[in-house]
Order: sequence, then C-alpha cells, then structure tokens
Amino acid sequence: MEVLMRNLFQALGKSRSANKLAKRYGLRFGAARFVAGETIKQSIAVVRKLNQFGRVVTLDHLGEFISSEEEALASTQMCLQTLEAIAEAGVQSNLSLKMTSLGLDISKDLCMSNMRRILNKAQQYGNFVRIDMEDYSHCQISLDIYQELRRTYDNFGIVIQAYLFRTEQDIQDLNKLKSNLRLVKGAYKESPKVAFADKKDVDDNYKKIIKMHLMNGNYTAVASHDESMIEFTKQVVEENGIPKDQFEFQMLYGICEDLQARLVSEGYKVRVYVPYGIDWFGYFMRRLAERPANVWFVLKNLFN
Repeated sequence: MEVLMRNLFQALGKSRSANKLAKRYGLRFGAARFVAGETIKQSIAVVRKLNQFGRVVTLDHLGEFISSEEEALASTQMCLQTLEAIAEAGVQSNLSLKMTSLGLDISKDLCMSNMRRILNKAQQYGNFVRIDMEDYSHCQISLDIYQELRRTYDNFGIVIQAYLFRTEQDIQDLNKLKSNLRLVKGAYKESPKVAFADKKDVDDNYKKIIKMHLMNGNYTAVASHDESMIEFTKQVVEENGIPKDQFEFQMLYGICEDLQARLVSEGYKVRVYVPYGIDWFGYFMRRLAERPANVWFVLKNLFN
C-alpha cells in the first residue's frame, strides 16, 4: 500500500494538469505546512522566525514545468529578487534553485546565462547558491554545468543523491574541485538500472558518501531527517576530529522541528530548506510520497 501511494504522489507531482488545478486552489489541504507562502514577503517572515530559533535557511522559489524562454527568465528574475530580499532584510539565508526552472530543458546556453546572472548577484551580496539535483535524466548535464561554472565561480554548490549507482564516482570527481555538496538519499522514482531499489543499499551508500566527503576535507551538508544518519555523521566527525564548521545538517521546513531544535541546542549548524511560490504542487507531492505520515496530516486538514 505504501509503495502504491508513493508511486501515485510521484506521478501526480509530474502532472501538468494537476499542477494547474492546484494553483487554482492555493496553499490549502496541508501544503502550507511545507511551503512558506506564495510571495517573497511571506517567505522572508518565515526565515526571520527560523533565524530567531537559531536556524539558518536556504530559500527556494519553486518553479517546475518551464516550457518557454519567457518563463525561464521570469524564474531567474524571482531568484534575483529573492537574493535582494535576503540582503535587504538582513536574514541568514542562502538560495536554492532548480536549473530546469532556468530553462535547462530548453537550452543549456540559456540556463547557463541565467545561472551566471544569479551567481553574479549572489557574489555581489556575499551569498551562496545551491543547485538542487533533479531526476536522473538531468543528472549529467547538471554536473557538467556545475563543473563548467566552477571555473569562474566558487560561491555555489550542488546536490548529490545517494540512491544512484554513479554517486560514489561523482563524489570522487567533485573532490577535485573541493566542492560544497548537499548529500541526500534521493526523492525521485528512478529505474533499477540506475538506482538502488533496496532501502538498506541506499542507506549504506549514503553513509559511505557522507564519510568520503567529510574525510576529503570538503564542506558537507547532510540533508536527512533520518536520525540514524545524523548519529552516524556525529560519530564520524567526533572520531576523526572534524570541526563543526566543516558540515551542517539540513532539513525541510515543517518536518522534524523538534529534532532541528535539539541539534541547535547541541551546537550543530542546522539549515532549513524553505520553499515558496505558486508552483508548489510538484514539491508538495514529493513530500507526501516520502513520508506516509504527511498524507495523514493532509487528510486531517481536509476534514477540519
């Protein structure tokens, strides 16, 4: 049953018609738990509150299903405005983005041009940009763009997914650039030809790449709500004398807030991934697919 529900929500998340329907009804039925709002102003208010509780943030203006250059330019403009709003508000937040929202599926050159505009703006404000990794079909080109742009910029990093077979090699290759990586298990439905199907295999590979990247001396963002992975990371850094300023824990807005607070109280850096915008549906569906408990939360909201 759980697998069927996960597959259903992953399929819905890729549906353009479902996305259009969701926009019509706004952030109802529980989505507001995971999405900070539809406007920059709403998201900055959330960031400020999280900062007050000792957490830093990465803001993501949600954008999926980009099909024209005009949409890609509009999404780029929103990223630029987000960086400006962060600077003006004086809050502690980076920027996260998906390169498909910048036109990656239209043209690599268009995407790179938009990325340069964003990285230049982030550089101007002394801020940092994180490229979110998407499904497997975008993996290689995302890494190609990242490595090409690293020739000019060093104020950005990328995400690596533990469930892919290729990941260990990617970690080794990115070590040459001393890359700042966010390490995740992976949230997309992928073919068993390219990804581990068994949870234990994913967990084992996740531990392997966390230790690899930390031991290589690179900044590591461990993005997980799995307490066993968090404890594993603590053990690795303690046993190897790795300083706390070489890594951080990252979690999603609206999930495991007690755990976030506990880690902050223990002196660890915790960054909360805070999405906002009108294109929230695909992101919301992936959150439901990841954790069945999220589904019951939404159902409860429907009947309230």
